[in-house]
Amino acid sequence: MNRLAIARALSETADLLALTGHEPFRARAYERGARLLERLSDQEFDRLVAEGRLTTLAGIGQGLAAVIDDLAGAGRSETLEKVRGALPAGARELGRIPNLGLRKIQALHAALGVETVESLRAACEAGRVRTVKGFGEKTERRILESIRALETTATEASPPSRVLLPHALDVAERVLAHLRAVPGVTAAEVAGDLRRRTETADRLIVVLASRKPEAVLDGALASPLLVSRGIRDGLTVRATLVTGLPIELRLTTPDHWAAALLAATGSDAHLRALEPLARERNVHLERTPGQDEAQIYRRLGLPYIPPELREGAGEVNAALAGTLPDDLVTLEDVQGLVHCHTVYSDGRHTIEQMARAAAALGIRYLTITDHSPTAFYANGLDVDRLHAQWDEIARVQERVTVRLLRGTESDILADGALDYPDAVLEQLDVIIASIHARHRMDADRMTERIIRAMRHPCFKIWGHALGRLILSRPPIPARVEEILDVIAESRAAIEINGDPHRLDLEPRWVRAARDRGIRFVISTDAHATGELRNLRYGVAMARRGWVRRSEVLNTLDADAFVRAVAPAGTRRARPRRQPAGR
Repeated sequence: MNRLAIARALSETADLLALTGHEPFRARAYERGARLLERLSDQEFDRLVAEGRLTTLAGIGQGLAAVIDDLAGAGRSETLEKVRGALPAGARELGRIPNLGLRKIQALHAALGVETVESLRAACEAGRVRTVKGFGEKTERRILESIRALETTATEASPPSRVLLPHALDVAERVLAHLRAVPGVTAAEVAGDLRRRTETADRLIVVLASRKPEAVLDGALASPLLVSRGIRDGLTVRATLVTGLPIELRLTTPDHWAAALLAATGSDAHLRALEPLARERNVHLERTPGQDEAQIYRRLGLPYIPPELREGAGEVNAALAGTLPDDLVTLEDVQGLVHCHTVYSDGRHTIEQMARAAAALGIRYLTITDHSPTAFYANGLDVDRLHAQWDEIARVQERVTVRLLRGTESDILADGALDYPDAVLEQLDVIIASIHARHRMDADRMTERIIRAMRHPCFKIWGHALGRLILSRPPIPARVEEILDVIAESRAAIEINGDPHRLDLEPRWVRAARDRGIRFVISTDAHATGELRNLRYGVAMARRGWVRRSEVLNTLDADAFVRAVAPAGTRRARPRRQPAGR
């Protein structure tokens, strides 16, 4: 198996172990292992396996390393096969349904032969589930409601053919480099979902300008990145990249560049919202001459609308009313990197390595926010190790220019409490409060859990709020509007997480939070120096949520940021902790 196939196998095993309820710690270790493998490059993974050094990754012990070695070498693992063999067929799929535990799954399997969500839905609709011992009409109705909710989520989610934003951007950069070098090409830009910075993309759309479009076509299609010459439809060519991602080349002339780029960028909903204005002003959107999109918007009586906002989410009406933000946050606005892990928990680099990498990016301050004790599977820090980390932060601070802030990513426990005593939390500079263990809670219990955490008197930042993993795990069930109402009146802010697997909160909820006056932090959720660049993805999500610079706390300088997020309120002068041995 390759790296990603192994990650999927570990994730499946984690789900099955969690379903049994007997080995929650082991389940989390497998899930953490899957996430670690996803973050590695293929070269890093192959080298660690070949050299027998998988256990150098924080969170991977001898047992898990042995399973990974088996999967990499033989494509199978006796350990995983035992886990699968101990559970009914379809247990993992059925386990996605809230409050449907292993005993109920086993009972349904034995009585009705249920192995899939589809067969369970059919059994509920036929009234057969209520006939199974331990089930009744009310339980049957609740199961059916949960299945329908899952099906709605699946319909709204991205299909498997889509790829994550970083993958699509990487491919796009290579394609653009080729196209811009083709003689006769005057401009080439990515459009579509990727230009709007959606979380995923199902194809690459590129607009190509030339005074003689026909003449540059052969050169454009000569890229080694293409596995087919494509299907031509006028000045549009559709082909396939070696990565499997479809590509659409739209050729135009320089004098119609802006109209072609606007049309190719979309979204369809945004373009439909522009059509009434175009008819009123006799503007032909697809044939308007010009090389600047801003000119087209001006002809429509609108200010320029950035690509990230073009989703048909009310941006045209807001622009007409003068309420569309014209000072969206930019990458250059952000002064501090928030939510960074080190080797103290499940990160791959030391505090000093992370600090020097941040300084190289021109960053002013860096928060060290390793996991808390409950996240044992991620090598979470108990209080003694947290104090030791403070000592090391003090020592490293003397050698680096970037300001280091001591913090934690504290687990939100099942009852909504945070994972350190208040006396410890109050000595930190910043608290990220996150859910990692879902405990199979339904929306009511999860909402109560998060609300209690947000009402904690310490200032906290709600981390990767709804816990989604794009293309692989849906958000947690919760009444988000109710939670946002509580945050708006509490000492809390919300993280816009830049990890490309998360990008959480999603833009529609970011806009809802903005409406309530809630403040944000754009984070990296970095577990290695290279992941500090996740900031750009977080900024893209913030812009899609219409977030202004003034609404982002880590656009402040270090002193102002510390005052804004101080857990105990206005930052008191705390005793300087001397590093051990000094």
